[in-house]
Amino acid sequence: MNLTEKKLGGKTVYDGKILKLEVDEVELPDGSRSLREVIRHSGGAAVYLEADGKILLVRQFRYAYGKEIYEIPAGKLNKGEDPRAAALRELEEETGYKAELSPMFSLYPTPGYTDEVIYVYKAENPRFVGSRPDEGEFLNCKFLPKESVLKMIKSGEISDAKTISAVYAALSENKG
Repeated sequence: MNLTEKKLGGKTVYDGKILKLEVDEVELPDGSRSLREVIRHSGGAAVYLEADGKILLVRQFRYAYGKEIYEIPAGKLNKGEDPRAAALRELEEETGYKAELSPMFSLYPTPGYTDEVIYVYKAENPRFVGSRPDEGEFLNCKFLPKESVLKMIKSGEISDAKTISAVYAALSENKG
């Protein structure tokens, strides 16, 4: 069975600085019609950096969740920006590190309602050059032992999808 949904029409409900909300009418595989609310997003890039058995994480307040959360360094892609270039930029801005990057994977964080793709890279040969966060960006950067990070994931203290995915992907690389 072909599962493709055909767009019949749509409208932009909101067009903001970091996202666009569209409502589309679609034809479903059985011929019936439905509405799809889609958040269009330029995507993001993230970096997994591990050194001496410790993982580099940033902790920042995330307004949507109303609390501080731990994440690997990451940020939004500017329109047309190469994901690797964005990852290098974000790593230095947020943590003060420069490094060589190799791709790990990309992920769809919430495929039910957004087209966002996050590109995750592994940092190697890091060197500290000094951080320079964006204006209005406040965060703390810390290396945490891998065992502590795994416990924090299991306890729910770390719930960020890209961070959990990167940690487990790195663990599977080390076992392979």
